[in-house]
Amino acid sequence: MPRCWEEARRDRSVALKTAQEPAAAASRAGSWRVPEAPARLAASVAGGVLLYLAFPPLGWWFCAPLGVALLALALRGARPRRAAWIGYAGGLAFLLPALAWVRPIGDDAWLALVGVESLFWAALAVAAALVMRLRLWPLWVACLWVVQEWARGLFPVGGFPWARLAFSQGESPYTGFAALGGAPLVTFTVALTGALLAALVRGRPPRWRADRVVAGTFLAAIAVPVLGLIVPRPGDEGRTVRIGVIQGNVPGRGMNFLGDEPAVVLRNHADETHRMAQAVRAGTLPRPDIVVWPENSTDIDPYDSAYAREVIDSAVKDVGVPVLVGAVVKIGAENRATRGVVWDPVTGPGAYYDKRRLVPFGEYTPFKDLFLALSSRANLVGRQSVAGDRPGALRMGPVTIGAVECYEVAFDGTVRDAVLAGGTPLVVQTNNASYALTNLPPQQLAMSQLRAVEFNRAVVTAATTGISAYVGPDGRVGWRTGELVAGMNVLDVPVRTQKTVAARVGALPEWVLVLMGAGATVAAVSGAISGRRRS
Repeated sequence: MPRCWEEARRDRSVALKTAQEPAAAASRAGSWRVPEAPARLAASVAGGVLLYLAFPPLGWWFCAPLGVALLALALRGARPRRAAWIGYAGGLAFLLPALAWVRPIGDDAWLALVGVESLFWAALAVAAALVMRLRLWPLWVACLWVVQEWARGLFPVGGFPWARLAFSQGESPYTGFAALGGAPLVTFTVALTGALLAALVRGRPPRWRADRVVAGTFLAAIAVPVLGLIVPRPGDEGRTVRIGVIQGNVPGRGMNFLGDEPAVVLRNHADETHRMAQAVRAGTLPRPDIVVWPENSTDIDPYDSAYAREVIDSAVKDVGVPVLVGAVVKIGAENRATRGVVWDPVTGPGAYYDKRRLVPFGEYTPFKDLFLALSSRANLVGRQSVAGDRPGALRMGPVTIGAVECYEVAFDGTVRDAVLAGGTPLVVQTNNASYALTNLPPQQLAMSQLRAVEFNRAVVTAATTGISAYVGPDGRVGWRTGELVAGMNVLDVPVRTQKTVAARVGALPEWVLVLMGAGATVAAVSGAISGRRRS
């Protein structure tokens, strides 16, 4: 072969290889990337806003996986430092509106809470950016969402497990996963769908496997919520209990919801109970087996005040069945407890449940000396609450209820303890008076919907100002009140005793997902360090 032909062929080969290198590099990159910092920031903020739309009061549940997808795309290929502030921005975009219910306490408290909680999003973003370099990265990103929520539920000052992905899915195709692995598994499946959607937005893989990769990822994204619809759940057991629910309303608003005149809140709930008794005698309401008042339904300690005991006793005797009364009672000279007391029409106050998960800066002041020096509002807490030490299982009439106090419905273990102690149905006593007409009451109702499916238990909520509600074991809301109104009703509530898989295995699914996420992060960090050494 002439020498000139060989040189020409070699030159063509080199030229072809050079032309293919950019395409090969793009293929190795393997995904769509936001090239500029402003575009990454916009994608992250948009993802945070979509997550907010998934939560009540709007409750557009399908926005949650879309929000996760946008956040994942914003992080794809980002260096850890950039990922941190991009994730922090997404956290702010989500939490500022999602936690706007804190504003009645003060805008400074709202901004401080959002600022601290967004740090967890920054940490999530750094870890996610690292694990997205691994194979099967959608799986690891979904695990990291569970890690983030687990950490938020522990730190700081006892944790704040509000605004978890699972709590946007009160009634959606993902809700059924709660019966298998509780709220952590619901969060995982929502995040997995979002990560799979993000994985679809990618450069073209090698031609021989392009169709398989795209089709497999697309089918997996569809299959996850479909599987949630077919999760088996225990059936009806043919037993019911009639529960009367009292919502008495309060005279004031915001932080001054008790008003200026003492005992108004107590009288409101007692008067509403007398009206229930009259309706029963008139035949317009069935006779209840038990009655539930909300948390803080008496603003005077009934153990300390003869007047309060007389008002409560009169109402209980009139309705003629045990009443669960919500009270704040004195413990010693300086402390108090948020208590649900079973008040019998014959024997008076008896068994009780003391709230175990206390609200920081609402029921007690962590680092008291420091915060008293920084803000005079820390004095508004007054007596420091003492946490109870027993699960909320209280015998009332024909059933043992699972007592849960307000804030506690967000904590997996506290609700599970009440169920395992024999509680059925679950009764949530809550006082949302300071947050009336904000997004807190509907967010809390969505938590009750998830808990109902998670534990195969009906959930009855009694609130001072609303939303009082009944949620069936299937997670559907069967009755609810408005807000800032007095109201009452008698409900036929199913009594279920069968335990779900989630109740039996407890926190095991969460621990498995947390360890998977942590392991993937360690592997990604180790790979990055090894790569730097080789280079």
